[in-house]
Amino acid sequence: MNRIDRTFASGRKVFIPYITAGYPSVAETVKIMHLLVSEGADILELGYPFSDPTADGPVIQKSSQQALVNGFKRESYFRILEEFRGQDSETPVIIFSYYNPIFNMGVEAFAARAAAAGADGMLIVDVPFEEQQQVRPILDALGMHLIQLIAPTTPAARAKQIVEQASGFIYQIARRGVTGVRSDLSSDAAENAAAIKALTDLPVALGFGVSSPEQAGAIAKYADGVVVGSAIVKELSDRLPDYEEALAKLVRELAEAIHSGDA
Repeated sequence: MNRIDRTFASGRKVFIPYITAGYPSVAETVKIMHLLVSEGADILELGYPFSDPTADGPVIQKSSQQALVNGFKRESYFRILEEFRGQDSETPVIIFSYYNPIFNMGVEAFAARAAAAGADGMLIVDVPFEEQQQVRPILDALGMHLIQLIAPTTPAARAKQIVEQASGFIYQIARRGVTGVRSDLSSDAAENAAAIKALTDLPVALGFGVSSPEQAGAIAKYADGVVVGSAIVKELSDRLPDYEEALAKLVRELAEAIHSGDA
């Protein structure tokens, strides 16, 4: 069984933090991944730094640019996965990437290398549902999930098509716009999550704009999982170089809030 499936099958509300690979360094990324798990993370989203993002807000954009400036290379990404897997064989890891780095290497080669390094799924932000035929069969053959994104603006008929072909879980975008720290939740997030859950038996996780334990806990009441990215990357960035204590506290509080939503 894929580690993602096993995690959701536990019935526990799932905490999915995002970090950018190579930020602030390759070695620190592995260290941060273990910190996230030790403080309550259930699944990790590992962002692939890309120079021309379309969905990332300023916090994640800055971390990606800095990783690239610091010399991040494609092999760095796989090395991070391998080093993490050397000490953690249980926690699922999802590759969060744009299509360009994958296409540049070749989909088959990238996916095979990722699977060998220990990835459990991929979320490719800028490949629409209709264009996934070049990716999905390859991941299926490797036992990896291609995680589907559904936006608040996705028409109901299209959402139905997407969930019918989905695997692993559905990533429901909680609000319009790019990622980023927000002071409040979208007013229709719960309604949108309910609409998607009515279409599928797959778990539904919400992300984009989740910025505090209070927000995360509120979302966990009606979703199966919560994704937090910018708030974590911002805390890390703001606290460098001595980030560990503050980051651990934030992650622990997020995990506690999300897991308190367990039935």
